[in-house]
Amino acid sequence: MRYTELWPSDDLTDVVHCFWELRTLAPLPEEFQYHALPDACVNLLINLVDTSIAGITALHTQATTLNLGKSFHYVGVQLFPGVWQGDATEISNRYVGAPYKGALPLTQTGRRLVGMKFEDMPQPLTELLRWCVSHGYVRANPLTARILSRVDDLRSVADMAALAELSPRQLQRKLKELTGFAPHDFLKVLRVQQSFRKHYLDLYADQAHFTHAFRHAVGYTPVQYRKRFGV
Repeated sequence: MRYTELWPSDDLTDVVHCFWELRTLAPLPEEFQYHALPDACVNLLINLVDTSIAGITALHTQATTLNLGKSFHYVGVQLFPGVWQGDATEISNRYVGAPYKGALPLTQTGRRLVGMKFEDMPQPLTELLRWCVSHGYVRANPLTARILSRVDDLRSVADMAALAELSPRQLQRKLKELTGFAPHDFLKVLRVQQSFRKHYLDLYADQAHFTHAFRHAVGYTPVQYRKRFGV
């Protein structure tokens, strides 16, 4: 099995975190259980085994386990938090296995990608993203961009509101409207993501606070997660 990321062209770096591919190189002996973690991002997902299957995916504040089977090939675009401007009801937080019925050219793009090497896929994926931008489905979000640029400095929702130059009530309304997250939940998800690359005491008051927040978001304690996934 292989997971690979590639980066967008300069004109998309304010909306796209990465292009990604997750695929098996040969059938697996057992069905693969993918433990997906919340990160506040929205993904445009394309199934290259069956290109009729595609979707828009995101998790809110808790992890979920997806059974991907023994053989699969997915390609996707990970959008930064808050840049998705399409219908929020189209977003799925579970396994995507049904034909796509929405307006985005996901299945058309999938058909173009079949048989291509992943390093050659950014061009069709870039065309997909430019279509999404031109049709108003994706747009840069200055508020979440500012928060993400200073996320290491944030300790509270009050810090986030001050950074955004909004009152806590204004931040609550604006962030919920743009991302679907309340500020407190958004900060919790960002902190858990940071905990994979920083010491927990840089982010939480103590170990008990960290363990509680991590288990709520990830579904395991930090020790259990390291043992199970080798992280």
